[in-house]
Amino acid sequence: MKIKTSITLAEDLLKVIDEQSGPHKNRSDFIEKAVRAYVAQVMRDRQNARDLDIMNRHAVRLNQEAEDVLTYQVLP
Repeated sequence: MKIKTSITLAEDLLKVIDEQSGPHKNRSDFIEKAVRAYVAQVMRDRQNARDLDIMNRHAVRLNQEAEDVLTYQVLP
């Protein structure tokens, strides 16, 4: 379900939106897709930050484990 809302945008931004949205799309569709893409990126960035924090908290142990595994590697 879509809900009608009102937003205020800078004139130069509105001009770019009109140029980029093409002749068969409307502003609402363009802005909705742009906001969805932005929100998805923000969510990915947050997840990546959480993942990096987890890896950093366990880095010493993981690096020791990797070094241990390499000692079993046989070079030809």
